Amino acid sequence: MKNLNRNYYNPFFSHIYVEHEVMEHPRARRILDRFAGAQIIEISHYKDVFCRKGQNAALQHRSQKLIVAKKQGSLLYRGALPCQSFGNEHFYYTSCVMNCMYHCEYCYLKGMYPSGNIVIFVNLEDYFCEARRMLARHPVYLCISYDTDLLAFEHMTGYVAEWLKFAKDQENLTMEIRTKCANRGLWSRMPAIQGVIYAFTLSPQAVIDAFEYGTPSLEQRIACVAEAMQHGLAVRLCFDPMLYCPDWELHYGVMLEQIFAQIPIERLADVSVGTFRISQDYLKKMRRQEPYSAIVQFPYQNDGGICRYPKALSGRMEKYLTDRLKTYLPAEKIFVWEQEDS
Repeated sequence: MKNLNRNYYNPFFSHIYVEHEVMEHPRARRILDRFAGAQIIEISHYKDVFCRKGQNAALQHRSQKLIVAKKQGSLLYRGALPCQSFGNEHFYYTSCVMNCMYHCEYCYLKGMYPSGNIVIFVNLEDYFCEARRMLARHPVYLCISYDTDLLAFEHMTGYVAEWLKFAKDQENLTMEIRTKCANRGLWSRMPAIQGVIYAFTLSPQAVIDAFEYGTPSLEQRIACVAEAMQHGLAVRLCFDPMLYCPDWELHYGVMLEQIFAQIPIERLADVSVGTFRISQDYLKKMRRQEPYSAIVQFPYQNDGGICRYPKALSGRMEKYLTDRLKTYLPAEKIFVWEQEDS
């Protein structure tokens, strides 16, 4: 067990794997310049490293490495059933970065990806071209920060700024940027663009302490929300996933009091509510890697391939939170995954 101590691991991003094709790409060079002391390893294809057998994503989170690559094939994907679509018919997501620097114990990425390392794709122009082709056919609701926390990487990539430049000229695009990041210095550089929504995942401090390792505190996130709203940005609050824990009613109730005491409620775009749910296939992989995790090993109910809390418990949790939210917000601003997609 001593060998699991973080002190025995290499520093984060001590090694950077770069596809030969993008070695001289301007975005790749900017990333490499930030890590002058890293060991650079040239590779043919990112999957040679990211998808090799025998990896343990949970352990790799203790010492993540970086892979810089070019994304091939499809770049925009249909939103998955467990995700909130907010009533949008043409709901898509994209992944110009795969994996996250935060280490949330319940994160589905640990079951989705074979590796805990991070991949950054540098060919953003290809993403923009595919999005334009789709927008020529119909409006698009596009989530750009589902398989990572893109704002947490902004100091390294500047990708949110590039997506904002793209979104500025797209009339039929609604773009969501989801985050737990609390870098308050970002907001003065983020222009308020019609159709761009910043979605902040908020959890009680007890949940953050127990399950969301390395993420900002609730107070830090609230301060970040308030600052983003002061700069005129459209803000969504995501109480999703709600996690069951001892005294959950108390913790979620106190959380709401903290939030609405510090933000201008009238400027809030909307809120999202949903209890924890995950694909059965992802959960199966996570259970092999995290045998001692209470949240991963919980006896979830399997509903058509989606594992979730028993219906009585999830219903009680969601009703509790939505009832409390209705004392602050009109009902039409509250989106509940259960009601929308089930």
